This record gives sequence, C-alpha cells and structure tokens, in this order.
Amino acid sequence: MSRIVASAPTRIDLAGGTIDIWPIYLFHDGALTLNAAISLRAHAQLESRADGRVELRSVDTDRTVVASHWSALDGAGELSLLARIARHYRLENVTLTTRGESPAGAGIAGSSALTIAVCGAAARWTNTSAAPDHLLQVAMNVECQTIRVPTGVQDHRPAFYGGIAAVELGVAGVARVGLAVDPGELERRIVLAYTGAPRNSGTNNWEITKRHTDGDRHIFDCFERIRDTAVAMRAALERGDWDEVGRQIAVEWDNRKRLSPGVSTPTIDDLIARATAAGATAAKVCGAGGGGCLFCFGPPAARSAIAGALSAGGARVLDYHIETEGLKFG
Repeated sequence: MSRIVASAPTRIDLAGGTIDIWPIYLFHDGALTLNAAISLRAHAQLESRADGRVELRSVDTDRTVVASHWSALDGAGELSLLARIARHYRLENVTLTTRGESPAGAGIAGSSALTIAVCGAAARWTNTSAAPDHLLQVAMNVECQTIRVPTGVQDHRPAFYGGIAAVELGVAGVARVGLAVDPGELERRIVLAYTGAPRNSGTNNWEITKRHTDGDRHIFDCFERIRDTAVAMRAALERGDWDEVGRQIAVEWDNRKRLSPGVSTPTIDDLIARATAAGATAAKVCGAGGGGCLFCFGPPAARSAIAGALSAGGARVLDYHIETEGLKFG
C-alpha cells in the first residue's frame, strides 16, 4: 500500500492584507503584503485503496465523502474544496485524509495551508507538476471556486515557502521576497490568541473589493495608507527597529478598522485594551477581522503578562513558533 503525507504552515499577516486581492493591488503602485509563516500546520495524507473508490475524510469536521470515481465527486457538495482538488488531479483508488492544527475561522489562512498541503500531496501522487507557480495558481483557483469570491495571492505563499516575507504585487505579477529577519526576535514579541469567535474573510473582503471597484474614494484612500504602512513596516523589519515595527502594526490596525465597521468587535476591543494594559504596544486581528485570531506585539519582557491578560479576557493563547519551512512531505 502506498502513502504520501504532506503539511504546510499557516501564517500571521503583519501588514498589507486585502490589498493582495486582484485587481485591488493594480491601482496602488508599490503594493505589498508582509507575513510570517507559523507552526500551526495543515496536514494531508493520501493512501492507496484496493476497491477503486475515492474517499475524502476531514478529521476537523468529522465528515466523509466516498465516490466510485473522481468524476462522481461533487464540487458543490460536502467537502467541496477536497472534492475540487481531487477532481483537478483526477485522484483514483485513494483515501485523502486532512486535519488542521489551527482553530476554525482563525484568520491565519488555515484553508490556504490545507489547500497547499493537499495540492502538494496530490501532485506528487499523480506525478504532475509541483512547480511553485503552477501549484500556487491551482491552489488559489480551487479555493476561489470553493468560496465563490475572489481570493488574495498572499496566503498560499507562506504555506508553500515558510519564513518571513514580503509579497510584492504589481502589473508584472506577484513576487515573494524573503526578508532577512531573525524569526526568534519576532516570535519573542508576538502573542497569538484565538478570540473565540470565527470569522468569514471571504464575505468581508468581497464587500470591500466591490466598493473599491465601484470607485469608493474612502476605500481607495484606506488602501493607500495600508500600502504605505506595509512599506514602512518592511523597512523597519529589515533594519531590526522593533519599536518602529510596533508603531506600524498599530497604524495598520487603525487603517484596517476604517475599511469596515465589522473589522473589530467589542470582544476584540476589550482584549486589545487588556493586552495594552499588560504592556503590549500594538495589536491587530489576523485576516479580514470580525473574529478569529488576534496578535499582540510588545517587548519580550512583557510577553508573559500579555498572554495572561488575554487568557483572563477569555481568549485562548496559542502555542506557536515562526516556521521557516513551508510545504514538506513525510
């Protein structure tokens, strides 16, 4: 019996989120996003069968789908993301099992990490192209088909490559540039916590994208500031100016809250206030906002107090480290 096991990391988005959705970035010269891969991984396993069927199993949702052939899988039914990937790669005589280490709706790109892990495993299983550009394109497109709104280009890259990086966005395409930042130094300054409420990034981002496309000047100006903040934060990260990194995270959060009133919530505001009182100098919600994960930035000496304050406020502090390795097998 043959078996392939793959995993890919999730990410913390430091700055420049949502501007990575096509075509938003085309209207903001110098657009980029900044992210750091983290060790909460998504896992995929392919195992051969003897009965010719295709079985899809999600450990996280406790759901199973079985079909007589890949062509019988319903891309609009149960486990639609897995079904679409299995159809694309024409998986046969195999059981696909997936699980994630991140909470549901955490805003740390768990679905993108899962998609990269499954696509990587499926490409290896079928001996088809696993070239980065090809795999990233397939992953982005099947995820878009599944959620039925445009997806950004940043989330699949930390899953594939790992590390701390800038994703540069422009008319010539998308380029990931690894940053010479000490992962340990960044990790010592960030506390990651799950707020307890999931969020729906596809819906939030789609509304913002539509408003931008319709010529909403307020949204346009917000993205200009988001772009400028990402550029400034990149420079601060590269020179190791941690005080300035914190200042730019705070500016990023202010900019992001202007995009939509649903980005923050009373629960999030309360947790940020608690973390600030404990020594955090900045905080922001991961992903589109409205729930999911929150990360708080502060001096290493305050990290324990910040974590305690978040726990006392009802959040679940997540154990993680900055992950330097992306998609891996075995």
